[in-house]
Amino acid sequence: MQTPEEKYLLEHTTPQSEALNWLQRQTNIRTNYPRMLSGAVQGRLLTMLVKMTGARNILEIGCFTGYSSISMAYGLPEDGHIDTLEINDELEDLILEGFSRAGVSGKVSLHIGDAKETLSRLSGPYDLVYMDANKREYCDYYELVLPLLRPGGVILADDVLWDGKLYQDPLPSDKQTRGIAAFNDMVVLDPRVEVVILPLRDGLSIIRKK
Repeated sequence: MQTPEEKYLLEHTTPQSEALNWLQRQTNIRTNYPRMLSGAVQGRLLTMLVKMTGARNILEIGCFTGYSSISMAYGLPEDGHIDTLEINDELEDLILEGFSRAGVSGKVSLHIGDAKETLSRLSGPYDLVYMDANKREYCDYYELVLPLLRPGGVILADDVLWDGKLYQDPLPSDKQTRGIAAFNDMVVLDPRVEVVILPLRDGLSIIRKK
C-alpha cells in the first residue's frame, strides 16, 4: 500500500517504461522479496545520474531481477556498457527477458556467481558503481571496487539507512545491520572519497572518488 508521499512522488516523476512496468509485475509474481526492486522513483534517479555523470562503463553488484540495470542502461550513450553481478542463478531467465524487452541486451553483461570472485576477474576502469547486494559484505565490495573506479567516479550504495536500525541504541547485533554500520563509518572517514547520504527509500549513499 502506497503512502500519500509515495503516491505524490510517483505522480510527479517521469513514468517508467512499459518494459519496467512488466518487470515490476513479474518481480512481484515470481520472487519472494519483491521489495528489493528499486522502483520507479529510484530507477528514474539512476537513469538521470548516469546521464549527469556522463558514465560509459558501469559496474553493478546485485542485479536482482534487472530493474536497476535497465534503468542505468537507459542513461548510457550508444557505446556504453554495464557489467552486472548476481549470485542467484534462478533469476537469470527473468533478468535476460527483461533486458530483451527493454532493448538493452547489447549494453549489459550478466555475471552469475559470487560477487567477490567475479570482481577479482574484472579490470575496469568504471565511471560508476552501483552496490545493492549482501550488506554483510559492503566493506569488502567497497575495497575491491575502489581501485576499479576512475578518479572522479561515483559509487552508489543502496539501503544504507537499513529500515532505521542504524539509529537504535544499542545497535542490533545481526550481521546485516552491523555490516551496513561498519560500511557507513568506514566511508565517511576515508580520505580517498567524499560522501553524502540521501534519505531515498532505504537510504542511498553517493560516494565520489577524489
